[in-house]
Amino acid sequence: MKALTWQGKRDVRVEDVPDPRIQEPTDAVIRVTSTAICGSDLHLYEVLGAYLTPGDVLGHETMGVVEEVGPEVTHIAPGDRVVIPFNISCGSCWMCERGFYAQCETTQVRDQGKGASLFGYTSLYGAVPGGQAEYLRVPQAHFGPVKVPDEHPDTRFLYLSDILPTAWQGVRYADVEPGGTLAVMGLGPVGQLATRIAKQLGVERVIGVDLVPERLALAQRYGVETVDLREVDDVPGALLDLTGGRGPDGVLEAVGMEAHGSPLAATAQAAVGLLPDALARPLIDRVAIDRLAALTASFKSVRRAGTVSISGVYGGEVDPLPMMEMFDRGITVRMGQCHVKRWIDEIMPHVLDSADPLGLEDLATHVLPLAEAPRGYEMFQAKSDGCVKVVLQP
Repeated sequence: MKALTWQGKRDVRVEDVPDPRIQEPTDAVIRVTSTAICGSDLHLYEVLGAYLTPGDVLGHETMGVVEEVGPEVTHIAPGDRVVIPFNISCGSCWMCERGFYAQCETTQVRDQGKGASLFGYTSLYGAVPGGQAEYLRVPQAHFGPVKVPDEHPDTRFLYLSDILPTAWQGVRYADVEPGGTLAVMGLGPVGQLATRIAKQLGVERVIGVDLVPERLALAQRYGVETVDLREVDDVPGALLDLTGGRGPDGVLEAVGMEAHGSPLAATAQAAVGLLPDALARPLIDRVAIDRLAALTASFKSVRRAGTVSISGVYGGEVDPLPMMEMFDRGITVRMGQCHVKRWIDEIMPHVLDSADPLGLEDLATHVLPLAEAPRGYEMFQAKSDGCVKVVLQP
């Protein structure tokens, strides 16, 4: 089959790889109909290459049609249309029973000290082949796949794999009461969905912060106030001004480790990325730093006793934080990989609504054949050609 493989820094290629097959009784194999490039895939493209091996198949936002199931998979059958959550969870361990699917004890990558295995996301998370391919083997398929109806195009359902529940969890974690104010740092795909979700859940004011004109304009179409980083040097000051000096009730940080405005950290990340993997891995594991401009701005913007919800991916080990200010102001911080299946039942009525209130069908700015995936990565990273979200179709 054809699959998008990692070959090196900023080097991904569509190549022939072996077809997946059933290996365990809880496996399934699906024929991929749509798969997306996620913002966190760009971290592999640039920063986290030390944990990849040339030939690794990328991708963790996937849906398709079931081709084959193992004998212990009974809730789906060949021919069913399914979405595949990006984290691989068993549904029955201590963590899963409590809804912490991203920490599944059956698939935890203990030798790396990490949580549940993820599709297409480095040796840190199990080196499981990903879904930017024609076919995908799905471990723990007795629990993971989400069956969806045949009506509506793939783009109505595809984002249930990751970015839609990630945005939903981020908004829930921000804990803004109806009538309150939520600021969203970063208006990429997760940030865009978070602003729309917040509106749906009754948040009165939603303020989005970004510097890409197309992202700002898209958020404005959904009634979101915006702060343009090209025009504002002091983001916390701007958000305080917009909220009468108090600050937003919650701030959702949807940027992560490669934030703009962190030149020294960017230089350090680039330097480590040039080292051989054997040298880079221990540095990343012990003394890695992130670009913290968006995160620090979040802590300094939220009101006293407010909540900062972190959906952006971070990988640092020695990141400096403004702890005195955070403590004095009584900030609550919630974060982590999304527990995808924890939120599906809450989200699904909005997905199935014929009016498409979350704008799922208009989020993808570029729908490309799998063969053009390398161009999709280049465009998404550069934010060129008005790119907000890339969907690939094998």
